[in-house]
Amino acid sequence: MSTLDKKGLWSHLLITFGITYAIEGLIILKGFRVTGIPAFAGQIVVAAVMWVPAVATLITVKFITREGLAIARIRIGKLKPYLEAALIIPLCFLVIYGLTWLFGLAHPDWELASLRKTMADAGAPSNLPFSTPVLLLILLGASLLVTPFMNALFGFGEELGWRGYLLPKLMPLGKTRAYLLLGILWGLWHAPLVAVGFNYPGYPVLGILGMSALTTALSIYINEMTLRYQSSILAGWIHGVFNSQGYGIWRILFPDANPFLGGFTGLIGLAVFSALGFWRMRSPNPVQIPLPKVQQVKALDDPH
Repeated sequence: MSTLDKKGLWSHLLITFGITYAIEGLIILKGFRVTGIPAFAGQIVVAAVMWVPAVATLITVKFITREGLAIARIRIGKLKPYLEAALIIPLCFLVIYGLTWLFGLAHPDWELASLRKTMADAGAPSNLPFSTPVLLLILLGASLLVTPFMNALFGFGEELGWRGYLLPKLMPLGKTRAYLLLGILWGLWHAPLVAVGFNYPGYPVLGILGMSALTTALSIYINEMTLRYQSSILAGWIHGVFNSQGYGIWRILFPDANPFLGGFTGLIGLAVFSALGFWRMRSPNPVQIPLPKVQQVKALDDPH
């Protein structure tokens, strides 16, 4: 089993967190907040920041460790896991919000009154161009067939760093500790935005803890899929599918969900995503391509 590459790890983390916190800190000081409809310029900056982990990976492997990009497993691979994620993640969201509704933690806004109010507060016309049922169908269809591809482009920017570089670097710690540490790091990376309203509005400190719990739970499934199919591109796709569901129709339809109890950010979401990850961990392992020789680690903790 390989030893921990502390030089590569610390270099990557310092670059990733340093650049991200500097950029997001600057726009926050200039007044950017993640409430209502955030300022468009700020949204562009935040989207661009999703590529910081990828930039950190390129700088680290090119100028610091000089190990090359082979470790990042930039390959597409088979279609099957992409289809699995495209189907199973929306089903998870259906279960999450079904349980949220069943337990009385939120109620569907069938008339989209909250969306209309948000648009009106932002100065946009509140008269939607379609009837509410048609608009809901359009939003659902877009979240399943269109926005995953758009979100995956930005998701890959993150995942080239998290799952492409950091995950194999952390695996000498063993699967449990590697998964836990990566999930926490991924959550803390979002801290500046969480502090100004992202996912847990009104909870700048507890929200960071909640975000770390969410990313840790979701990481189990993404980590397993990345290692099993040896593809950081697949990780980017899963990230994109998740974002398409999490920040699309469900949040519009259930705007009053308590972020710590219902919805995908709450306890119900954590339970469902954890169950998904553990289910994937227990299934047969179709590993096809080994890690690069210089990075042979105890990557799977699996007898298959």
